[in-house]
Amino acid sequence: MPDRIETVYPGQERFVAGPDTVEVLAVDAVDADVQPAGFFKSAWLELRTKPVFIASMVLLAIILLVVLFPGMLAHQNPHHAALEDSLLPPSGKHWFGTDLQGHDIYARVIYGARASVEVGVLTTIAVVIIGGLLGVVAGFFGGWIDSVIARLSDIFFGIPLILAAVVTMQMLSSRNVLTVVVVLAIFSWPQIARIARASAIAIRNEEFITASKSLGASRFRTLFTHVIPNSLGPVIVIATISLGVFIVTEATLSYLGIGLPPTSVSWGIDIAAGQQQLREGSPILFYPAAALALTVLTFMMLGDVLRDALDPKARTR
Repeated sequence: MPDRIETVYPGQERFVAGPDTVEVLAVDAVDADVQPAGFFKSAWLELRTKPVFIASMVLLAIILLVVLFPGMLAHQNPHHAALEDSLLPPSGKHWFGTDLQGHDIYARVIYGARASVEVGVLTTIAVVIIGGLLGVVAGFFGGWIDSVIARLSDIFFGIPLILAAVVTMQMLSSRNVLTVVVVLAIFSWPQIARIARASAIAIRNEEFITASKSLGASRFRTLFTHVIPNSLGPVIVIATISLGVFIVTEATLSYLGIGLPPTSVSWGIDIAAGQQQLREGSPILFYPAAALALTVLTFMMLGDVLRDALDPKARTR
């Protein structure tokens, strides 16, 4: 088609260039065979270029190695106590020295990661299941269901986590990893529920939800097929950050003597034991404290970078 002049309105004309005049560049070409990147795929393409994400994943891999295979990294028995080896300085046999009872501090730091991370991971899974499901149900269905769940979450949200955990754990005669997880999950689900509820409210009016209903899909099928998968982004972000909070909470409870039993190997228990020797100049407290801080920092870094990639509000800024 050659170049031509078209009349738009009386007295107003426009020039229309033909294909021979305008060169089609390579950037204007569209490959119809390439599938568009989904939400999580585009987030992954963004994440793998961020140094903070790479650093946090390397630290996370090291933490998982310590948790899953502590015997590969520490050959001493963390429960073995030799009073003749009490408060030994760092050496080739005891890299971090020994505590007052003669325990190898390095072995206790390595083995102590399992209890703390186990509590954090299990509590996070429980909170995501309970709070996430209640939140999306409240946000998607609305009405009296939303009102009941919202008021219930307000009640639990107003209770401080540490205070509630301290009071509840003191009432229990038997304490182990499962009891700590249950107590923390009971008082921690409202935050995840609020995030999931807000995501479900934003999603329930989208066009693909309307199309699903128009095709005859039931509300429950729409909920599990479309609403829950599309609400996972902000929930994953908050869950990752909360995991570090749960690890700190378990260490706090164990430090106060109302978390895991004294026979367990935990960073909180070792920090409490090391505090007694701090006034005498013994630095044994800093080894479990540094391991705890590094682990929490890893999950906080990972949560921050995931928020930038998965949170729709953060992605639009």
